[in-house]
Amino acid sequence: MPMSRSLVLAGLPVVLVLSAAGAQAAPLDRAFGNTIISTYPDGRTAELWLEPSGDYQAMGRRHDPSRGHWKLSGDMVCLKQSRPIPMPMSYCTGLPSGDSWTAKAVTGEPLRVRLVKGRGAAGEGQGPASGS
Repeated sequence: MPMSRSLVLAGLPVVLVLSAAGAQAAPLDRAFGNTIISTYPDGRTAELWLEPSGDYQAMGRRHDPSRGHWKLSGDMVCLKQSRPIPMPMSYCTGLPSGDSWTAKAVTGEPLRVRLVKGRGAAGEGQGPASGS
């Protein structure tokens, strides 16, 4: 498996509006039950779904599904991928405000990120299946 495919984390919308049970999750309340969409410079998008429990599911811009855990660390949100390949590192980014913002992916690429109502891919109500 090529390194780029094994690093699914690099394809995630890892600039999150994003353990984290209770009061620690308060800055991310608007993200729960909704979809975080990151648009890359080439126009491809990645989706992220956060759970109040500290779990996440994602569909990368190459349509690679992944999942893992998120946590808040100061004014940063950090993701650590557990599937399909556990990653030894976390990716952390600042907490955004508002419904859209700019950020950088783990690859360093600039992203346009937005929070879309609902749990669907691109906000269409087709989000990740529960329990998958």
